[in-house]
Amino acid sequence: MHRKEAKNNRKVAVSASLICSDLCNLEKSVRELEEAGVDFLHIDLIDAHFSPSMPMGIEVVQQLRKITDLPFDVHLMVHNNEFFIAEMAKLGVQRLCFHYESALHVDRLLNSIKSFNIAAGIALLPTTPLSVLDYCLDRLDYILLMLINPGFAGHADESQVPYAERRIGDCEKYLRNHGVNLPIEIDGRVSFDGMPALIAAGASIIVGGSSCLFHKSARVAENMKKTQQAISAGLERKGLSST
Repeated sequence: MHRKEAKNNRKVAVSASLICSDLCNLEKSVRELEEAGVDFLHIDLIDAHFSPSMPMGIEVVQQLRKITDLPFDVHLMVHNNEFFIAEMAKLGVQRLCFHYESALHVDRLLNSIKSFNIAAGIALLPTTPLSVLDYCLDRLDYILLMLINPGFAGHADESQVPYAERRIGDCEKYLRNHGVNLPIEIDGRVSFDGMPALIAAGASIIVGGSSCLFHKSARVAENMKKTQQAISAGLERKGLSST
């Protein structure tokens, strides 16, 4: 089981969604993210079957690994999880989650990830019941909640589900009732305005995409400051400190 955190102190991490960056100038984007102080690089690997897009491939991840020391937070949206887990392990990623909905052998996949000393997570689509995690909580290092239905990054028609805040709160309650304290990572149209409520509900890792970290209204550095301000507001709303 996972050790409880202090009630009056919680860190919220920022994982930068690379598919929302300038993919034609990816190294430049990574340098900006390093300078801004993000915690992770969030890498979506999509096979065009689980979700109708294919923004990045294994070779791109391999090249990225050569140019940055930032931890890689890999989110698999694929059907052949075994193949991609093995490939990501070769590249030296730090965090790796797969979708429960595409996994035939959840326990086997989690054991495989952890055998490589990689933090193991499970991602859930918006309406997947939390109860599917009942028998694998002791193998998890984090949970990723999708707050949108997978599609194309940044498209205006991909809106956040209206029950996002309740979904996160239910997840935090579910974990608390099972006596564990796992980080809840949230992914999908997390905006500056909406972030405080989602953090107050229990989110502890923010995947920053086109609605915050890569918002077109400003550069990454300025957007990161706004993100940190939104995080502080969310922690204050929950009665916690960000220090």
